[in-house]
Amino acid sequence: MTSNQLKLGFIGLGIMGAPMAGQLLKAGHRLFVNTRSKVAAELAGATVCASAREVAEQADIVFMMLPDTPDVAQVLFGDNGVAAGLTAGKTVVDMSSISPIETKAFAARINALGCDYLDAPVSGGEVGAKAGSLTIMVGGPDLVFDRIKPLFELMGKNITLVGGNGDGQTTKVANQIIVALNIAAVGEALLFASKAGADPAKVRQALMGGFAASRILEVHGERMIKRSFNPGFRIALHQKDLNLALQGAKAMDMALPQTANAAQLMQTCAAQGWDQLDHSALVKALELMAAHQVAGV
Repeated sequence: MTSNQLKLGFIGLGIMGAPMAGQLLKAGHRLFVNTRSKVAAELAGATVCASAREVAEQADIVFMMLPDTPDVAQVLFGDNGVAAGLTAGKTVVDMSSISPIETKAFAARINALGCDYLDAPVSGGEVGAKAGSLTIMVGGPDLVFDRIKPLFELMGKNITLVGGNGDGQTTKVANQIIVALNIAAVGEALLFASKAGADPAKVRQALMGGFAASRILEVHGERMIKRSFNPGFRIALHQKDLNLALQGAKAMDMALPQTANAAQLMQTCAAQGWDQLDHSALVKALELMAAHQVAGV
């Protein structure tokens, strides 16, 4: 092993995890992986481990990219989990999008083993993961962040230490609120224009030059017009994130009325069997109510 080569673990090699792990492997690090899905061809140089425990035994820094809070809990603390393979001085980095409250508890349990913990959820989708341009929102101690940051820089461009453990997850929940409401706004606008008889593609083009311009209008507006709803980021996962927002709001005795509305639109999609589509397919719930399709086809 060369002086700058690290022993890294990566657990969870789905749509996002596989290309993220690939960035670490391309940089020349030794990579130990474990996943329920098939290991992608781009990770052919990685060592496949039989369990999360084995990953933690082999690697000094263990990254996780998993669907939900219970998945992280199981991988960390279940039979043959990460915690069972850790020794003092190792670091766990959870890049999943999960509960901020549970994250603080997970961090405390890992810290009690003499190990460091960062929560580092991401935004940017599959495109950002493949390009190594993700936004990474980090919670944890400054010194640990400084040590792991060069690895984050292989996977992302906009990397921010927000605060302590849990604050990265809180930031991701806030991100998902903004994204969901923007998708709903773009969907309503293009649907309104289309049903009024205007060409939604030309309306989108015109709006991209004004104050309504946004990344959502650019990328997801085009998806709505072209009916390109392959994920991407699935509605089911965005539902999970909005539920975290609503649960947190309830715990803090506050209302998030627009977030609740976006969650109901996604639930409408789920009821129609569309929850495995990209979250831009939220527009299909609006189309159902309008008896009209944005693209008019």
